[in-house]
Amino acid sequence: MDHTENSGWEDRLRQQIRMSLEAKQAFLDDASLFAELVRACTMAEETCRHGHRILIAGNGGSAADAQHIAAELVSRFFFDRPALSALALTTDTSILTAIGNDYGFEHVFSRQIEAHGRAGDLFMAISTSGNSPNIIAAIEAARKRSMRIIGLTGRSGGGMAPLCDCCIRVASDSTPRIQEGHILVGHLIAAHVEQAMFGSGNTAR
Repeated sequence: MDHTENSGWEDRLRQQIRMSLEAKQAFLDDASLFAELVRACTMAEETCRHGHRILIAGNGGSAADAQHIAAELVSRFFFDRPALSALALTTDTSILTAIGNDYGFEHVFSRQIEAHGRAGDLFMAISTSGNSPNIIAAIEAARKRSMRIIGLTGRSGGGMAPLCDCCIRVASDSTPRIQEGHILVGHLIAAHVEQAMFGSGNTAR
């Protein structure tokens, strides 16, 4: 295969990289988007500082993001420090399948929030479309328990945007680009909470 034959798919790779960079650049260029990011970091810090828990949920790739973000908080991000209370609602197959079988898939997260959510806790709701029925049901359950809600979604915000206390809408309509933005947000939140609560450490990671 010569360079001419390669150029088509190589150009597509470059375009996807550019799209990813543009979605991330928007956090610096869009003042309102950056303000929501700052607000989310502050809300997460306040939750942890007062001894409350962060619950996180999403579907598919967003489920993996929920687990990734919880791991950064419970374990460590840049440096050693006390564990932070965070729980991904996407990991227990017995609970997920029991709720799905008994109540329906729409309730797999809301039922867990009924079990674990308390006033003062924070729910991080992840949906690239903003319209996932089980995420919207979970947001509604969290609101009934006086929890605060951070939404991570795409450009449109979908149906969940007006239900969230803070909604970070990644500046893209492409699911992969939105998901890349979501994990960036998760990393920024984890880094902020760790630094704000436990001071400087090795940030070279």
